[in-house]
Amino acid sequence: MSERIEKTVREMLNEEKWTRAALSAYSTDKFKELDKIIAEAKKESYLDGLKQLCDEHLSHTKNSIIALYIASIISLSKQLLDDSTLVTLINIFIDNHKTQIVTHLCNRVLDYGDSKLALRTLAEIYKAAGNEEIYDIWERLIKIDYDETEIPRLLAEKYEQDGDLEKAIEYYKKSLYRLIVQKQGTAIKEVWSKLVELIPEDIDFFYREQKKISEKIGEGRGGLLMQEVYVYYKKNEDWQTCIDILKLILEYNEKDTWARKEIIDCFKQRYADHSQLEEYLKISNISQSWRNIFEAIADFEKHISFDEGNYVFHRTWGVGRIAKVDNDDLLIDFVKKRGHTMGLKMAITALQTLDKDHIWVLKSTMKRDELAAKVKKNPEWALKVIIRSFDNNCDLKRVKQEIVPSLLTPGEWTSWNTKARKILKESTDFAANPSNIDFYTVRSRPVSIEEKLANEFKAQRNFFARIEILNTFMDNGDTDSDTFRDMFTYFNNFLKAFNQVDEQVISAYLVVTKVATAFAHLQVDKVYNFAGLYEQISDPSAVYAGIKDKALKAEFLQKIKNLIPDWSDEYIKLFPVILSLDILNTLIEEGFEEKVKKLVEECFENYSDNREAVIWLFKNIGNEAWFQELNIDYARQIIVLIHILDITYREIANKRNTTENRRINKQVLGVLFGKDALLENFILDCDEDTVTRFYTFINDIVDLDPKLKMQLRNKILEKYKDFKFFDTEEKTVTARGLIVTAKMLEAKKKELQEIIDIKIPENSKEIGKALELGDLRENAEYKAAREEQTRLNNMVTRLQEEIERAQVFDPTATTIGKVSFGTIVELKNHTSGENEVYTILGPWESNPEGGVISYMSPLGTNLLNHKKGEKLSFTISEDEKIYEILNISAAEI
Repeated sequence: MSERIEKTVREMLNEEKWTRAALSAYSTDKFKELDKIIAEAKKESYLDGLKQLCDEHLSHTKNSIIALYIASIISLSKQLLDDSTLVTLINIFIDNHKTQIVTHLCNRVLDYGDSKLALRTLAEIYKAAGNEEIYDIWERLIKIDYDETEIPRLLAEKYEQDGDLEKAIEYYKKSLYRLIVQKQGTAIKEVWSKLVELIPEDIDFFYREQKKISEKIGEGRGGLLMQEVYVYYKKNEDWQTCIDILKLILEYNEKDTWARKEIIDCFKQRYADHSQLEEYLKISNISQSWRNIFEAIADFEKHISFDEGNYVFHRTWGVGRIAKVDNDDLLIDFVKKRGHTMGLKMAITALQTLDKDHIWVLKSTMKRDELAAKVKKNPEWALKVIIRSFDNNCDLKRVKQEIVPSLLTPGEWTSWNTKARKILKESTDFAANPSNIDFYTVRSRPVSIEEKLANEFKAQRNFFARIEILNTFMDNGDTDSDTFRDMFTYFNNFLKAFNQVDEQVISAYLVVTKVATAFAHLQVDKVYNFAGLYEQISDPSAVYAGIKDKALKAEFLQKIKNLIPDWSDEYIKLFPVILSLDILNTLIEEGFEEKVKKLVEECFENYSDNREAVIWLFKNIGNEAWFQELNIDYARQIIVLIHILDITYREIANKRNTTENRRINKQVLGVLFGKDALLENFILDCDEDTVTRFYTFINDIVDLDPKLKMQLRNKILEKYKDFKFFDTEEKTVTARGLIVTAKMLEAKKKELQEIIDIKIPENSKEIGKALELGDLRENAEYKAAREEQTRLNNMVTRLQEEIERAQVFDPTATTIGKVSFGTIVELKNHTSGENEVYTILGPWESNPEGGVISYMSPLGTNLLNHKKGEKLSFTISEDEKIYEILNISAAEI
């Protein structure tokens, strides 16, 4: 079939060459015929051969329409970057005014994705024809051509004319972003004025953009533009915003006499009702040109905050309210000191002024129950109040400090904190502090999603958290903005210089490749080859483990499969870290089943180095047909898991990789001793010899919980009544030392520590106080304290001796073949005729009324080492006792 295609195309090329076909001979139908040939070549996997044929023809016949078209379309279908043949082809028909064919060619190109050449060409054609479709083309064009500044403005004007102000504003903003980047000052002012007309209330936007303008074009340009915004707020009598804008303008030029005059007028309007306004303006010398304007403003604002009805805070007297101002004297009612008089100079130094909605003021003026209820019901309101109370810059640690336990209990804080974190993350009324991700500010107007994410990106120090923010921006933000470009540049910079290819470099490559593919206007500074980067990785497993983004992990694996020649070997090396059934299935489907089998066998053979892999394999592939063909029977798998358990216990005891070993240890315990009782069920299905072997393995694990060993022993005894546990059957309790339970030993140690650390020091204080009372002969307090001192010292001596002698009983050593420590004995008392039940433990645990007796007691001593069915006769305190042992069982210790 491919031979027929080649023959057909050769004949077409030769005919075109020898007949010198005129351009008029070409029509859209002719190109559609060529499309059918390309489709057939694709079906026959002959695209490369067909392109090579056309490229050879173009080497000596450079303007062959057929060869240019076929080569261009194949290049597009393969996403090849060289578009020289496409440019030549389109220009040929443009030069010959074949508009219909040019339109067809451009639309054919766009079938494979957006192209600057095709879109610009179509835009010119539609513009000349007055075709309304030009606006759709323009919208597509500016998404890939970030240098275009005129078209966004034209689109904005069009949508404004149509009454779609939302889209008009969007495109005016795009135009402004691009004009700033290209430093087109005059055009910037025109678009700025239009945006001031449309969205004057978006003050945060203007603050942000004026800063960029000043940085790009020159200091002061941003300030001049802000004068337009100032006019709007002055007209609307928003005096505080006017003051803030004027401060900004003065930062650019502190000698700006217009701004100085305006800020004085704004202060007069802002504090028109203040009793000392004129006096404080005079004191600050704010109107005098010789006074530094910012010092004058600071001086004025310090004084103006002290007025009747305002709130203040003193570190000793707490919150206060200014009751009266009389020249330089203030009368203040503090919570802890009412009617206090203070001079103004002293007040400025000693007091902190508070807004009426400061959290401290609310705590002082509202009933606790009312305020607590409001905080619980409305976490967003509470967050705003507290954050604003502390210079509009506050973290959750400070929030907790203000409301726990004064308004919320520690238990209530837990759920409240969860709600608060969600609000801070999702609400556009809050923004992260760009300098510290843990601190938040409250916005006077909702922050845009772009700015919120930009602030979080700047404040965030974690590399992979920044990737998450970038992905969120791609889904929700304006990817045409310079903010998005800045984020992209951050990752692109990782690829400019690095000493070693690690998880961050690889992740940066994957992110940059993904973003640059999706957004053509973002250019990668250098083309990096994945295979070249991968070759420099010293430990691919560590890199994979270090990638903290699930999608990037998957992309990393896909790149390995697609671009690394010996990918199957790399997958085998990575499996112990990846632990994915998809990886094994992919290898098997691609014909590498033998490699997979060898991998699994090596994991079980070298289980010490592949612990997590063994656990995963045991849990996930036991039913796979190919696994059952291996020489790894179920018993061997269980033995390997027991050995891993033993290794982890020993390494934990030696403090080696403690965290990792604890995690693996927990996994194995869950498998062997979990709710499915896997080990127990397996052992009980075996013969006695196998039971003995496996129990020996378990019993040899020194640090395994004794309760687990005891439970397993009891289950074995239920099935095999006469089963012999050679490790314990011959053990008997001796009088050497003091046999105790681990729980009681810990209790006695705590008791000893409490006496030493708390009771003895308290007793010493009591003796000291008693000495201060004088005559020791008649001093009852002193005598009582000294007696207590003697008693405590005796207790310390006794406890220390007992603890030194203590031997912790191993519950796994319990044998129900004889009465011993840790058994429950059911007796027939032939003297009274009644049945009696006793638990045999030590003197520390002894509680005769509760049926617990010490093995060292007279009764306990006489019962020890006797078996079920035996009759005993002995004398205790001159009373003859006759007992028959009816049953012996293990106690729960």
